Amino acid sequence: MTVLFLDTEPQAEQVLINLLRRASVVRKLEMLGQMNAAARQMALQGLRVRHPGASEAQLQRYLADLLLGSELAARAYGPRPPEVSHVA
Repeated sequence: MTVLFLDTEPQAEQVLINLLRRASVVRKLEMLGQMNAAARQMALQGLRVRHPGASEAQLQRYLADLLLGSELAARAYGPRPPEVSHVA
């Protein structure tokens, strides 16, 4: 058996795998949506740290760059807003 999680006991990992195998498609999609939302929130938090003076609209546009790539984001949402300078 292949080990998926180095920090988990093999028996516990097997229970998790069995639960995931038995989950309905709807439940798996719900979990996927939750993971996607968590990843977006982590990305936004990282953008807030890197751009402390940015508005929410600017942060959303920066997020679009991360998710879509700068070229597609520019085509979809227009040019990237100017960088906000901050005094340290």
